[in-house]
Amino acid sequence: MEENTEINESGFVTDDSNKEIRKTLHLTGMYKDWFLDYASYVILERAVPEVNDGLKPVQRRILHAMKELDDGRYNKVANIIGHTMKYHPHGDASIGDALVQLGQKELLIDCQGNWGNVHTGDGAAAPRYIEARLSKFALDVVFNPKTTRWKPSYDGRNKEPITLPVKFPLLLTQGVEGIAVGLASKILPHNFNELIDASIKILEGKDFELMPDFLTGGMADVTKYNDGLRGGRIRIRAKINQLDKKTLVITELPFGVTTSSLIESIIIANDKGKIKIRKIDDNTARDVEILIHLASGISPDTTIDALYAFTNCEVSVSPNSCIIDAGRPKFIGVKEILKISTDNTVALLKLELEIEKGELLEQWHFVSLERIFIEKEVYEDMKKCKTDAEINEAIDIGLKPYTQNLVRAVSLEDILRLRKIPIDRISKYNSDKADDVIKAIEDDIKQVEYDLAHLTQYVIDFFLRIQKKYGKGKERKTELRNFENIEATMVAVANERLYVNKVEGFAGTGLKKDELVGECSDIDDIIVFREDGTFIVTKVADKVFVGQNILHIAVFRRNDERTIYNMVYQDGVKGSAYIKRFAVVGVTRDKEYDLTKGTKGSKVLYFTANQNGEAEVVKVIHKPKPKLKKTIFDFDFSDLAIKGRSSQGNILTKHLVKKVALKDEGVSTLGARNIWYDETVMRLNTESRGVYLGAFKPTDKILTIMKSGHYRLLSFDLSNHFDEDMIIIEKYNPAKIISTVYYDGEVKKAYVKRFQIEESDKKQDFLGEHNDSFIYSVSNDYLPQAEVVFDEKKNGKHIDNEIILLADFIAVKGFKAKGKRLTSHFVKEVIMLDPLPYENENTIELSTEIEEIETKPDPFEDFGKISERKTDEEDDDEPVQMTLF
Repeated sequence: MEENTEINESGFVTDDSNKEIRKTLHLTGMYKDWFLDYASYVILERAVPEVNDGLKPVQRRILHAMKELDDGRYNKVANIIGHTMKYHPHGDASIGDALVQLGQKELLIDCQGNWGNVHTGDGAAAPRYIEARLSKFALDVVFNPKTTRWKPSYDGRNKEPITLPVKFPLLLTQGVEGIAVGLASKILPHNFNELIDASIKILEGKDFELMPDFLTGGMADVTKYNDGLRGGRIRIRAKINQLDKKTLVITELPFGVTTSSLIESIIIANDKGKIKIRKIDDNTARDVEILIHLASGISPDTTIDALYAFTNCEVSVSPNSCIIDAGRPKFIGVKEILKISTDNTVALLKLELEIEKGELLEQWHFVSLERIFIEKEVYEDMKKCKTDAEINEAIDIGLKPYTQNLVRAVSLEDILRLRKIPIDRISKYNSDKADDVIKAIEDDIKQVEYDLAHLTQYVIDFFLRIQKKYGKGKERKTELRNFENIEATMVAVANERLYVNKVEGFAGTGLKKDELVGECSDIDDIIVFREDGTFIVTKVADKVFVGQNILHIAVFRRNDERTIYNMVYQDGVKGSAYIKRFAVVGVTRDKEYDLTKGTKGSKVLYFTANQNGEAEVVKVIHKPKPKLKKTIFDFDFSDLAIKGRSSQGNILTKHLVKKVALKDEGVSTLGARNIWYDETVMRLNTESRGVYLGAFKPTDKILTIMKSGHYRLLSFDLSNHFDEDMIIIEKYNPAKIISTVYYDGEVKKAYVKRFQIEESDKKQDFLGEHNDSFIYSVSNDYLPQAEVVFDEKKNGKHIDNEIILLADFIAVKGFKAKGKRLTSHFVKEVIMLDPLPYENENTIELSTEIEEIETKPDPFEDFGKISERKTDEEDDDEPVQMTLF
């Protein structure tokens, strides 16, 4: 500031006359510098974790403060927050929130009191009411003052660690989320034991895979995880099971979703008409339990798919792996992060071994020096000395003849330590005991040197020791599974009614005074066929113009190959009559398509839509014409092949047609439907994915047998959901006999039973109600053989394995029968062997032949699809069942 100037109350510079002096300040450079400083500070000191210890600064300071307070007892969280404020200058709220988040991850902090609930989203109690201390795991792997690098705290009064010497992939175990200036970091948590296994594979030079795992459980599709980098995406679903026909239960949540937000999303979907539920009960306490009671007449399987499609039962999470490395933010994948963490662990363990070796050498040096000092009576030379310098010199001279084997030269510190040895200790000195101490130290040095020479194996043993000590109870909670894509229109509840005015050409949900078409949802598409031979697909709306002279209108199902349209049209005003059968599989919305040859004046004479490919017989009546002998004839649509919608069709007659009328109702020409089961997504399909179950007619069913001792009969609806403990799935054959060997929990012995499936709409229990009962093995073969392995420990002696033909052992009884005791001895396991050959012409065999319509190349060639034809060799096989043992 210039002389004779000062700043007034308004903040302006004034001269002697109190006159304000205006100065121009350029903000451009200031903004640039200040903003970069601020952005760098937020990135490095607030939001993004350090790659070496996996911690944000606030987390590191909390753990350091807790270590300083640690005495083995719990500390009030309020005290921990106050102590941490010596190192963290951003207030108690940010410290408290970070501390609660660390505690809820159940790894580094041992919590006591109400720390909130990650399932319900409830917050923790006030800091004065809850307590915490470092976990044993944290004390083992996070702290070591000897290998910690330090820096002054923000006010210079204290020292805080630059990074903590963490000997574990903490960042990937806990995960992290932070938003900085210009970038963000979102690293998902991974499984404790899988990270240890992957670290060991890195040390062994093997490849590995790393996928997320969440404390809330659920199911995850990680096919697009992309190593945790930007652009990746994972889909996470709640675990939903069916209690009965009217009740669903949610037992696990997607990552980041609470019971409150999940229930709210279900209520919103119900209010919008996407799903229909009667009520929701939230019984969540320690474990998640949300009961969804369905409205009457609603399919549980369809509702499960609808919950995934319209609610937070399925969420997508996009990772963004950003860390701080060498003072700079970097975007690297989780594999690279684990490699850096493993290398850091190797370096820290090596440093600890080197420090330990140095300490052991120092210990050996002084013990040896002490032995020389006492056994050679060097202390006697001290009696003639009068000053400290003379005493030190006398001891140094007295030791010199014996120091050639020491690890280093004798220092002044060594001499001073020798002078402090008490007379009592010198008089009671035991040479043999000293030899033992030196020998033990030398053994320890050899062990440390061996570990340094075999450092990789030492680190592997360290990881295995950590896994054995802390890995129990940290098994994977999130099930990895490939999800099928749920088409929303297929699972949405019909919450609207569709009306049409065929004369004026309008359709929609608001035309309540016109003709009712049927029920639909507000996200459906509708397909409209018109008299001029054109059709269009458009979205359901309140009122939309779809063209005049409507022949047929319905809800459109994309990729529906079983709805076949039968049509007769006249080509132009006086042209021939053509006939065709076709399906509409996929189209562009709001684009008009012509089903005729395109001649002006063409007109549809006959049209039907057949949901299961029915082919009727029609009566064709010609217009009167001289010399025309045959004025009326019949035509069976089943004689006509199904082709694509763009096909012009076959000539029905070259004469003008007066009328085409229905003569006889037709039957389906599509035959049975071939069904496969895809184990990866646990769903049925018609696209040849997975195991072929058979060709299904409308009345056929699927049999599933569960490890819990239940069986279910299901339709072959592609929306069906299956139990996770399913061990057998096949096409149901009423004559098939099921054989099982099971442990009866009440009698505590092994039993055998054989039974036929009794038809029921409910899940049936064939094992019994005792909680300790379980299945050894189950077979759906006609003549199964079982090898019984006896429990030598429980029986107190060795018993040779026994092979039993179950069909000879017991007759077929009801599924609720107890069966026959297998043996009086204790059984360890039962192994099903290859069954004996069996032939019986009277037995109803499962159909393995793929029906004709399914084996033909797809007739809808305009969509560029080709279905796979089954070869004769494949037809000889019987892939009609799937055993998942």
